[in-house]
Amino acid sequence: MSRVLVYCAMSVDGFIAGPGDDIAWLEAPRPAWAPMADGQWADAPGDAVTYEDFFSGIGAMLMGRRTFDVVHAMGEWFYGDTPVLVATGRPLPTEGAVPASVSAASAPIANLVAEAQDAAGDKDVYLDGGSLIRQALDADLVDEMIVTIHPTILGAGHPLFAGAEQRRMVTVSDVRRFGDGMVQLVMTPAREPRDDSPLPSDGGPALDDADNPGALGHA
Repeated sequence: MSRVLVYCAMSVDGFIAGPGDDIAWLEAPRPAWAPMADGQWADAPGDAVTYEDFFSGIGAMLMGRRTFDVVHAMGEWFYGDTPVLVATGRPLPTEGAVPASVSAASAPIANLVAEAQDAAGDKDVYLDGGSLIRQALDADLVDEMIVTIHPTILGAGHPLFAGAEQRRMVTVSDVRRFGDGMVQLVMTPAREPRDDSPLPSDGGPALDDADNPGALGHA
């Protein structure tokens, strides 16, 4: 089955866009007195996962409506003919060219992810948009996150993780240098191991739990 992956950048204080959907800070030139990196980190090799390398393994995207509106307003479509599912309860815009590969859908996050996985075939799903990412994390549907931290403090904007409904532990599998000194974290949401062993022939603990009638389906 397709993996569900996140690839995005955020500020040091956790925002993927500033107020008014501002993302210009991601590529704004830096003055000489404010380099992105210094010391040993400035000399570290640039070994990050590039967007091109990441996207080469993507078979479909699941995108939030706000993210779609921001990208669509740029006037340039960055995803070729890759199927893009936009999570929205509103019709897609009629002004401007919306590629035929884009479709709208409104459903619980698990259904949206399943639909995107079907469209991805034997490739992975790219999940984009802060709200969708948080919903997918809460539903335990994210397999890996590649997050590049830009050395800028915005103070306000649209958060990546803040607003998730529950605390979540992640495991860092790699730390890489991106561009002029941004820090790229490769992370996996931690999952508690499941016990997939078969139930004993004489019944499992739930069947013998006389003090818990709900476990027997009588609640």
